[in-house]
Amino acid sequence: MTREHIVRSFGEDLRRLGNLITQMGGVAEAQVDSAIEAVERRNTRLAEQVVQADARIDEYEREVDAEVVRLLALRQPMAQDLREILSALKIASDLERIGDYAANIAKRSMVLAQLPAVSPVVAIPRMGRLVQEILKEVIDAYVERDVTKAIVGWRRDEELDDLYTSLFREVLTYMMEDPRVITPCTHLLFMAKNLERIGDHATNIAETIHFLVVGKPLKGERPKGDVTSYELVTPDREPAPVDEAGRLPPSAGGAAG
Repeated sequence: MTREHIVRSFGEDLRRLGNLITQMGGVAEAQVDSAIEAVERRNTRLAEQVVQADARIDEYEREVDAEVVRLLALRQPMAQDLREILSALKIASDLERIGDYAANIAKRSMVLAQLPAVSPVVAIPRMGRLVQEILKEVIDAYVERDVTKAIVGWRRDEELDDLYTSLFREVLTYMMEDPRVITPCTHLLFMAKNLERIGDHATNIAETIHFLVVGKPLKGERPKGDVTSYELVTPDREPAPVDEAGRLPPSAGGAAG
């Protein structure tokens, strides 16, 4: 009878931990949604709410950390139970970072709202909608323990990277054509990078879900489409591709000379 009580009590502990992650994920989703809306509508009041609400996600992470420590100390879990607990710890960390990036987008949107609008800003909501879809997909996958859904979200990160690369090129070109837009465009670049990083953390969550359900790491190279680290944009021509060592291809090098 005592053993049955312990098992039932442990199951309740794990459900409570899972509920904390689900609630935290919902708050993170709402933060990202509001941050993007603040950019699109130039709504500084909404942006301020996003910044202030970041503390709520931090509090969730502290609760998850405390619960994980308690369960590890008291229950000494193994196998699936141990994966449940460790996965919650990892996912909470990713969600906390997502909240930080959403708050950073909101802060920069407050600056943009005080400046004349620049045309590349329309790409931020477009990226944001894709981020929202990916994030919702992986959080739903966690709730449903759906590996297939998690992998779908994992694969879409490359699509997000492609959007980021396109925006990066557009904004740099825009800045070169008109130095007066350097300030707002710099904020746009940081905001786009924040969205790209949110996608990376959503991808982390998808990989953690695979480990949680299957018990093995997700095999295969993570899909990546971000090549901005190797981009070379010059004022008088289209962005020229470079190799992984940062070198121009022979034809581009000849043209530059």
